[in-house]
Amino acid sequence: MPYARLLAPLLLICSNVFMTFAWYGHLKHRDVALYKVVLVSWGIAFFEYSLMVPANRIGSAVYSAPQLKGMQEAITLLVFAGFSIWYLGQPLKWNHWAGFGLILVAAWLIFLE
Repeated sequence: MPYARLLAPLLLICSNVFMTFAWYGHLKHRDVALYKVVLVSWGIAFFEYSLMVPANRIGSAVYSAPQLKGMQEAITLLVFAGFSIWYLGQPLKWNHWAGFGLILVAAWLIFLE
């Protein structure tokens, strides 16, 4: 698959947007009953899985499983950082950025041959 190198990260980005809303979107709506939040989160997670599974299947043609996981973690952090600032209104502090940076370095190390 010649397009796998680009399609896999694109699908992972889209998947992580859904995942982040499923896992953290409810924090902005604490007045909603927990069982409702869980049901809505499961519904959102369906779309996340519908993108994540093909991303990993397609990506496995050009990336190893550890590389796919490292890429997914890096994408998760970047999506979450934007989500935290934009949607939750919770800016990240220096230590959050530093911790995320260390995790991004770890993800980069996975790609070294």
